[in-house]
Amino acid sequence: MFENIEVFEKRYEELNLKLYDPSVVTNQALYTELMKETKSITPIVEKYREYKKAVQAQEDALSVLNETGLDRELKEMADEELEQARADMDRCAEELKILLLPRDPNDDRNVIMEIRGGAGGEEAALFSAVLFRMYSMYAESKGWKTEILNLNETELGGFKEVSFMITGDGAYSRLKYESGVHRVQRVPETETQGRVHTSTATVAVLPEADEVEVEINPKDLQIDTFRSSGAGGQHINKTSSAIRVTHLPTGMVVECQDERSQYKNKDKALKVLRSRLYEMEREKHDALIANDRKSQVGTGDRSERIRTYNYPQGRLTDHRIGLTIYRLDDVLNGNIEDVIDALIAADRAEQLQDTIEQKSEERDS
Repeated sequence: MFENIEVFEKRYEELNLKLYDPSVVTNQALYTELMKETKSITPIVEKYREYKKAVQAQEDALSVLNETGLDRELKEMADEELEQARADMDRCAEELKILLLPRDPNDDRNVIMEIRGGAGGEEAALFSAVLFRMYSMYAESKGWKTEILNLNETELGGFKEVSFMITGDGAYSRLKYESGVHRVQRVPETETQGRVHTSTATVAVLPEADEVEVEINPKDLQIDTFRSSGAGGQHINKTSSAIRVTHLPTGMVVECQDERSQYKNKDKALKVLRSRLYEMEREKHDALIANDRKSQVGTGDRSERIRTYNYPQGRLTDHRIGLTIYRLDDVLNGNIEDVIDALIAADRAEQLQDTIEQKSEERDS
């Protein structure tokens, strides 16, 4: 299984030497690129070295057991060391299988998230605000930065839609599984009869795209200014600082009115547009090469109902992996690490199974 893994170890050693080369250190772009590559292969190399250490421990234990005239106490110690070494080898082998799976090239990127109220009117908008708070608190717990790009607020404090950027190491790798329809079951604040209603909100998670990756022709853009609108505030409707950008070839429209400066709003709107266009092309590419992919964990299908938040039962259910937990308040306060870990584990397990089946088919053919 690990016949080619020495390539990673050799490359790791080469990179460490280059990172101390003065000509590399003074070249910021090259240094950053090499650091990024080093970081990506370090877990593989470290786990492989741990695996080799376990192999050596197994050989040492077997060598002792093959000695003649071994007393009982030494034999028992060698047996224990052999058992531990084999357990470590099995564990490292399984962990290496996961580490060697193809990595999503977008995993290290920042993300742009868009939450929109779906079915349920004002209640859906209120739930959108709850989701925004949940993700903001999760980002804060990870040491990430959250920046609102656009917000359309209702009179009751709900969000018809909100776009925001989360900046942090590996943000996309953790949050990409949140794309889809989120369903809430609770008694709305506007309900006087105490009946449980069902509402939905849609979450989209986009990897931030660099300007060099998505080149936008200014001639393809229609840019309109208008006065900010919302539930109120001292700066609302005083200046035409809000920006609406229309990408003419696709008909894609992005609005941004969070800043009082037209220039800042335009910059933020173009950032969202660039990420949407990047995601659109990525989805086309993925559809071409992944028609046989059975796993739906990481597809990010925005029409798919992925999760239910049931307030009366204090229950969260993720329908993709059959996960149910009964600590809803804790989750809504940003403690979603366990849910995300479970989704990542399920996705990796599915990828691993696909890889095994693919290799089996290749051997049979």
